[in-house]
Amino acid sequence: MFYNVGMDSFDKLRLLNENMDVEEGFLSTRFFESCESMKIERQIPNVTYAKLPGGESIPLLKTMVSSICEKNCNYCFFRSGRDFPRAIFQPNELAEMFLKMEKKKVVKGLFLSSGILGHGIFSQDKIIETAEILRKKHKFQGYLHLKVMPGAEKDQIRHLMMYADRVSINLEGPNPDRLECLAPQKRYFEEIINCLQWIHEIRTSEFANRTFKNQWPSISTQFVVGPAKESDNELISASSDLFRRFKLSRIYFMAFSPVINTPFENIAAENPVRENRLYQASFLLRDYGFQMEDFYFDETGNLSLSQDPKTTWAEKNLLECPLEINKASKEELLRVPGIGVKRANNIIAFRQKNLIRNLDHLNFIGISFEKSGKYILLDGKKLGSQLRLFQF
Repeated sequence: MFYNVGMDSFDKLRLLNENMDVEEGFLSTRFFESCESMKIERQIPNVTYAKLPGGESIPLLKTMVSSICEKNCNYCFFRSGRDFPRAIFQPNELAEMFLKMEKKKVVKGLFLSSGILGHGIFSQDKIIETAEILRKKHKFQGYLHLKVMPGAEKDQIRHLMMYADRVSINLEGPNPDRLECLAPQKRYFEEIINCLQWIHEIRTSEFANRTFKNQWPSISTQFVVGPAKESDNELISASSDLFRRFKLSRIYFMAFSPVINTPFENIAAENPVRENRLYQASFLLRDYGFQMEDFYFDETGNLSLSQDPKTTWAEKNLLECPLEINKASKEELLRVPGIGVKRANNIIAFRQKNLIRNLDHLNFIGISFEKSGKYILLDGKKLGSQLRLFQF
């Protein structure tokens, strides 16, 4: 059931944005909009922050074309079997409301999703139409993250990609069996993997000179963690395959939280530490050269909750054989806890002029003795409390 009668755009926005945290993880906050006609302040839900390449964070309006959905996913707030008020935007209405918020500097970009209607084709058209209004009619230059609907056609995806900075489609489960548990009406290969394949083919085989920004958008996806009883091994293996096959920019993990009036309402919420460990593992795959064989799983196929996966690897591989910091390659340095891409580059730049000989040098480069000290050597010497005795 849904209600549009008598609702203005901000009423719809508030209704549509209930539980939008089921979509890809952004840090949520809230802003207030002054409604001059009513002389009151009205709360705008789900203005969220997204990080762009280079580290800049920008506020996005995170909303949906429609909260009506024909799918009956077992965990989802918006599943068709739940009885709650729903709403739908017309593309022009949504575009106009967003532009009012953008003009008042409440937001700088838009994350736009939708419930699935018309086997995904109808909802995809509405997302495309909204983006087209913003880009072509209003010449909006800012950030657009647009969802690909399961079941969308390849031409629709190509059209969507003409306007987006990022596109995403939620895989939800790491394999067909886990998706069957989460979303029995969704088809893993036909509706989701095929869409990822089409996105990748378009990005790699077609020129981007007809897109709004003369470049194809980046790609991301999301997994639901917990209720399907998948292991970390399954999720990380699927992530590794996605990075390799489709060159994804980001994989999101949503720790499950139960929603009333769903089949999973009595399943316990997933430990958020597990979500964090999965993010750490995905970054190691994407940025640090880790492979599946570099992760250590317990007998249930899960990562340690008490220790991050990079430290686990270092404890097993570097504790007895520390790395000579003055000779190590960038790839080797990235295996040391406390050393990321920026600090690895700092080490290499410093070594071009000087050897790293003491704690002061490490501090200058930005290397923490507490995090990295027991895994590295300085000119063949282990670091210890006596380090300053032989500084020179």
